[in-house]
Amino acid sequence: MMTSTPDSCKDGASKSSDNDDDVPGVENMRTAKGKDVKVSVCANCGKEGYSDLKSCTACKLVKYCNRDCQIAHRPQHKKACRKRAAELYDEKLFKQPPQLLRDCPICFLLLPTLNSGRRYQSCCGKVICCGCAYAPVYDNQGNEVADKKCAYCRTPSPYTDEEIIKRDKKRAEAGDAEAMFNVGNHYRAERDIDKALELWYRAAKHGNTEAYVCIGVEYYFGRNVEVDKEKAKHYYELAAIGGNTVARHYLGNMEGAAGNFDRAMKHHMIAVKSGEADSLEMIKDMYSKGYATKEDYTKALRAYQEYLGEIKSDQRDKAAATYDYEDCRYY
Repeated sequence: MMTSTPDSCKDGASKSSDNDDDVPGVENMRTAKGKDVKVSVCANCGKEGYSDLKSCTACKLVKYCNRDCQIAHRPQHKKACRKRAAELYDEKLFKQPPQLLRDCPICFLLLPTLNSGRRYQSCCGKVICCGCAYAPVYDNQGNEVADKKCAYCRTPSPYTDEEIIKRDKKRAEAGDAEAMFNVGNHYRAERDIDKALELWYRAAKHGNTEAYVCIGVEYYFGRNVEVDKEKAKHYYELAAIGGNTVARHYLGNMEGAAGNFDRAMKHHMIAVKSGEADSLEMIKDMYSKGYATKEDYTKALRAYQEYLGEIKSDQRDKAAATYDYEDCRYY
């Protein structure tokens, strides 16, 4: 593998061009039997090879026979590399991510996107929907249990913040990403931002995209850290690629504020398909101001209605109607 690449290439993806005929460094060679084969050519010195030449790690547009050739060719290649690397990154960024949330382990319906529509159970580490969290729990005789217990594992629910954080810390030590994120939130509330960032980074590396969002928010608003909107955008992008709709919405807002309405629309549309109501409102606002078409808004509205159909249940409706606060609101 080539280890020395231009700075502009470091964050590039590794997808090659779909058409080798348009790729510099790849030539057609006809064998004695009249069959065309692809022959790689070093972009710097012209050496031919089949498998011993190494591609630029960012753009995959060119190949080199060694590190010296790559360094020597850097001035000529840098501009094209940046352009292709940016294109590859956008392909990754704007790809509709896989569904981030699983089904509720009790009712088997898709978990709502909003945090208020689901509950993390620190006793067993399960995430259940607000409907199942609200529903009464019964014993093995069919009698309703008076004391509130976890709807999944039947462990008595904690009644104090101290007990909740104690359970979260125990699960965080066992590698639970959701628990790590919650403990990070606890330290953030205690004004220990260094400890909070440490826990959020760990949670993010273990797959919790909300942690990336929190890190991004800290940098965007300069809460306990110096304002750095480029860093904020970087963490929002990591979260969005992982399927986080809040981060996707924030990116849409940032692109819209910069006047990049096409990119803003792409972000908001992806977010709407995953249930982000705020992005639907942004598309509506863009339509009213002439930055989006009626077709765009109609498509977004239809996608959001399809999402609601996936997560809707009578039990969730009852939970949302029962509580006079938004703890269980899911749409």
